[in-house]
Amino acid sequence: MFIRYVDARKSWILLFVGLLGLANALILLDQGIQVTSTSLFYFNASFILSFLLFFIWRFKRETKYATALAALQEDMALDWIETLPEPGDGLDKITNDILQEASLQFKRKLSDYKETQLIENEFTASWIHEVKTPLTAMKLILDARPSDPEIRKIEAEWLRVYLLVDRQLHMTRLPAIESDYVLELASIQRLAAEEVRELAPWCMEKNLAVSIEGTDVKAITDRKWCRFILRQLLTNAVKYNPANTALMIVTDVTETGQVFLDVIDEGPGIQPHELPRIFDKGFTGENGRIQNAATGLGLYLAKTVADKLEITLKAQPGQTKGTVMRMIFVNPNAFEAVRRGAGE
Repeated sequence: MFIRYVDARKSWILLFVGLLGLANALILLDQGIQVTSTSLFYFNASFILSFLLFFIWRFKRETKYATALAALQEDMALDWIETLPEPGDGLDKITNDILQEASLQFKRKLSDYKETQLIENEFTASWIHEVKTPLTAMKLILDARPSDPEIRKIEAEWLRVYLLVDRQLHMTRLPAIESDYVLELASIQRLAAEEVRELAPWCMEKNLAVSIEGTDVKAITDRKWCRFILRQLLTNAVKYNPANTALMIVTDVTETGQVFLDVIDEGPGIQPHELPRIFDKGFTGENGRIQNAATGLGLYLAKTVADKLEITLKAQPGQTKGTVMRMIFVNPNAFEAVRRGAGE
């Protein structure tokens, strides 16, 4: 703070040095003024000491408000505007008024943005619910002709549309996920089986053999949002898996006692240099660009929801072929901690 103050007051210092130098020059050059060297020394010393005392006094007075603002910045709360320090002089008062006006304008814009976002989300949710009605009717028509191969092809395309609509609906609910989920003990294999059943038309179209193996473990999670994460992982696996191959889901417990679920496909896999970015919003990767089938949202949304549910989501490294996506669930003995965190 002192260095900054000195830098801001360079003009003061230069003016003082210049005036003192000018006074000394007049004394030394004017033949009518007779001053001893001792008197000249006392003259300069008294002026310099006076200036230093004045400078220190002004430093403490003028930086009091700025120092308080700097301390507020280090520990800034949501109501920081209410804890602004008292301004010292007119300039501090102007700064204080500007900060209060800026905070007021920001709150107004934020309120307008939230209102606009809320209207857009409500409109999107309403549109999705409206779209789901004809989609449900179409599904009933498709189910009425199970043996028609052409209908089965249409059903696979219907599923893709349904998954896109469903993902958009979950995206509108994502900002309020903390108030939307209920943590409970659930069978992970059962949740996986429900998602596989939903994706069955797509798997049948590509002739994928889907198997669920391992121990029928249970974990603390929210059924709906956990299935949403599984849906994104399985959708990716089905999308990139070649036809006439296999897709495997494995559930078990790690050495540390944590429940995990692996989604294992036989697709082209993830390049090692892409692993750190696969959960970034909008990142599609080399395979997504080649097939032109990726949006860069699926894994991003899955990771966002997983973080909210205290689920660790990662791609297992070192795979020479295919991809292994792993979900590691929070330890059952941490259930109370997670539930308290969800209620805050």
